[in-house]
Amino acid sequence: MTYDISYGMFSTEGNLAVHGIVIAAQTLNLSVSKVEKLLRALADSDYDKFGEATDTVVREAVYEVVFLNAVVG
Repeated sequence: MTYDISYGMFSTEGNLAVHGIVIAAQTLNLSVSKVEKLLRALADSDYDKFGEATDTVVREAVYEVVFLNAVVG
C-alpha cells in the first residue's frame, strides 16, 4: 500500500520535510505555536526549496492532520 503524502508543498522533498514536522508534532504532542515555528524554520532554512511551508494551504493541511486527526493525502 502506498500513500500520497501531500501538504501543498511544490515538491516531493518539501512534502516529505513537512511530513517530518507532522510526525514530530503528533509524537511529541506539540502546540500550534510550536508547529508554526517549525514550519517557519523549514521555510527559512532554504527559501527556494521550502519557502511555501508557511503558506495558508500548507498550514491548514498540517493542522488538519495534527490537530483534527485527518488522514494525509
